[in-house]
Amino acid sequence: MSAAHPTNGKRAAGPVLGAATVATALMAGVFFSFDVAVIPGLSRGDDRTFIGAMQNINVAIENPVFFLAFFGALVLTGVAAFQQRRLGRRAVFGWVLASVALYVVALLVTMGGNIPLNDELAKAGDPAHIGDPTAVLDRFENTWIALNIVRTTVCTVAVGCLGRALFLHGRGDATAHTG
Repeated sequence: MSAAHPTNGKRAAGPVLGAATVATALMAGVFFSFDVAVIPGLSRGDDRTFIGAMQNINVAIENPVFFLAFFGALVLTGVAAFQQRRLGRRAVFGWVLASVALYVVALLVTMGGNIPLNDELAKAGDPAHIGDPTAVLDRFENTWIALNIVRTTVCTVAVGCLGRALFLHGRGDATAHTG
């Protein structure tokens, strides 16, 4: 069979859709963990500790594994959408496209909101030398939390869309093999 044969396209589309789902779920999990554990845990300490820990997290998270999931979710989901459209799988394509749109929202919130807030927190400098750590935290915390809830929500819904796409994709493959 040639690479252009429709069966090869269907075979490749499933693993790509699965990988897109995993990458997007990983990102939803990262954002969710901040909502339910990281920020509440940091909030139990004093303002200087919160600022210092968050500064360290913001540096540590910039690593190849994180970037692979962060950008991989978009790339893989985009490729999955392209594959499903090319295969003429309109219902699957619609769910994957919805996931792409939702993940783009998460990226825009991250790049337009969370990252600038992280940068401002970094500019505050060493927490031990900040004159008014409460004021620094007041400019950061509530807005960052609200934006993170948006990221968590849209990524979680994106995972749901990809789950539905996987189901429909699998159902389509199953009926193609039995018919």
